[in-house]
Amino acid sequence: MTAIETPPATRRVHRAWLVAAITMGALIAAAGFRSSTGVLLEPLEEDFGWSRAATSGAVSLNLIVYGLTAPFAAALMERFGVRRVVAASLTLVAAGSGLTLLMTQAWQLWLLWGFAIGVGTGSLALVFGAIVANRWFVKHRGVVIGVFSAASSTGQLVFLPAIAHLADGPGWRWASGLVTLFAIALVPLVLLLLRDSPEAAGTTPYGAPDDWAPTPVVAGGPGAATVAIRTLRESARSRTFWILFATFWICGWSTNGLIGTHFIPAAHDHGMPETTSAGLLALIGVFDIIGTIASGWLTDRVDSRYLLFGYYFFRGLSLLFVPALLGPDVHPSLFFFIVFYGLDWVATVPPTVALCREHFGVERAGVVFGWVFASHMVGAGVAASYAGWIRQANGDYWAAWMTAGGLCVGAAALCLLIPRSARSEPAAQ
Repeated sequence: MTAIETPPATRRVHRAWLVAAITMGALIAAAGFRSSTGVLLEPLEEDFGWSRAATSGAVSLNLIVYGLTAPFAAALMERFGVRRVVAASLTLVAAGSGLTLLMTQAWQLWLLWGFAIGVGTGSLALVFGAIVANRWFVKHRGVVIGVFSAASSTGQLVFLPAIAHLADGPGWRWASGLVTLFAIALVPLVLLLLRDSPEAAGTTPYGAPDDWAPTPVVAGGPGAATVAIRTLRESARSRTFWILFATFWICGWSTNGLIGTHFIPAAHDHGMPETTSAGLLALIGVFDIIGTIASGWLTDRVDSRYLLFGYYFFRGLSLLFVPALLGPDVHPSLFFFIVFYGLDWVATVPPTVALCREHFGVERAGVVFGWVFASHMVGAGVAASYAGWIRQANGDYWAAWMTAGGLCVGAAALCLLIPRSARSEPAAQ
């Protein structure tokens, strides 16, 4: 009988799924702070008397440092191991968030939000998820990357409503304390359960063929900074790299930089309570989980170039309508935007990771995506300051919405210029 012939070991949960769960938790912790910035802008301004330009500038620095950290963190993970880097990064996030409880000056906000937490969360960015997925999964790799990408939305979903209510009630310091406690609680779990690679755990990647062999590790290789810079120099010779770099820059502008930072203040300008707009932003996170996992599934089956074209084009059209949708109440057309935009929020990540792997190889894909992701966060940082300046100069965000919509339509056109890769992998069902 089939049930008797099946060995018990084949019915056990593969170690890769445990590693994926720990990775998801670390990504959620990093996203917890990222999702809090839009909620905390106005409470900080009211408490300390800081301007929107000052608080938006701190967010911009955070986003830029966050992005620029990613390629170097990827190289550090390759050299010193994923577990050590992740544990240290979570500790830095907890320390940076906890020390905001003691700050009194704007420069301290820039130091803690911008630098300390920027480095910590940048080391736990989507590059980390891409490295884990590429090492631990052969089968369903696109879906797993989609799940990791959705972790940012899960963090938004878990933390944002709680942070909004804490900021509206006991105060913003309680909100920062919540992020601090969650991040530090994950450190022992990472040290105990996370492993750097399947061979370090005495197993093979999930779905690996019978003839699978680990990539040889060369001892005494170049340092992390050398690897990151050399990979950038080599990748920069490729047109594909610059297209991915430019389109992901626009992706960051239109998501973390504009919606993630300024949606709540923009909705408040139209008379919507902050707790309501925070709930809508969290709802974007709900639908993003669905959209990103679905994007991962599609990436295993559909040409990634065409997926990116569709994601950017329809995102751009939706952003052009935002100023007409915002108001004091949640009406059906605004709810439709929330659902649509949520499905598209980071759906761009799985096909972008796949194109990095196809054009630059598995060994370099993590660091290459690190540089592409850096452009994402630099774009987000520029957008956060740009939208803040627009609001301060004009009294509204209309020009910021129009700019983001136009950029996304341009990104869609760029995606069609990416050539087909000679090393494209067969779909992993």
